[in-house]
Amino acid sequence: MPNWQEVLGEIREAQEKRRSSPVNLVRRKYLNQLFEHTKRNVITYYSGFLTTPRSHGTTINEDDKNGFMLCCHGLDRAKGLDLILHTGGGDLYAMNSLVSYLKGVFGTNIRAIVPQIAMSAGTMMAVACKSIVMGKQSSLGPTDPQMNGHPAYAVKKQFEQAHKEVLDESNAVLVWRPMLEKLGVSFLKQCDWAIHYAEDFVTEALRENMLKSDSDANAKAKKIADAKAKKIA
Repeated sequence: MPNWQEVLGEIREAQEKRRSSPVNLVRRKYLNQLFEHTKRNVITYYSGFLTTPRSHGTTINEDDKNGFMLCCHGLDRAKGLDLILHTGGGDLYAMNSLVSYLKGVFGTNIRAIVPQIAMSAGTMMAVACKSIVMGKQSSLGPTDPQMNGHPAYAVKKQFEQAHKEVLDESNAVLVWRPMLEKLGVSFLKQCDWAIHYAEDFVTEALRENMLKSDSDANAKAKKIADAKAKKIA
């Protein structure tokens, strides 16, 4: 496989030749090479979350299902799916909906390929697959559910810190009150629900697919789910 500089060179060459959609042309070339090598369906699911982190639409959301439905239409389901993931995560429930849809199409015959990074809900999508292919440079982030753009674990830890400091020194409430008031009455509880939802999802997904044939699947699934959840705690 070429390096990034060589790929950019191919795109520039296509542009100089005034080829239509040069980026898509080069992308389809390499996706087709992967298909010829594996004989499996290939879908790429990625965003520019690293280069444009505040841009709209870079997180996993319900709108993405339309794209998956379009890509899956007419595919030979018996070939399974190689899902190339590069995402910073997003909405937990949208992620679950996408995984359910893909399993409805391909069953458990889904393999995740993580060329660089998958985080949060992206990590959960990867562990829901039958296997994960990664390079030496690849990484899976913690299952860090996001609530209104805030990491649920960080919110919970911040509240616990505030609680401890206020108990130790009552005047600390003057410092913490403005920040805690912005969270809203039910926000902390919603974060708790999201944390438990993420852990339960990972445990069940591993047990149903990747660890299905393992005699110690339950214990291993819970251990992995806990490790991925506590990685940042």
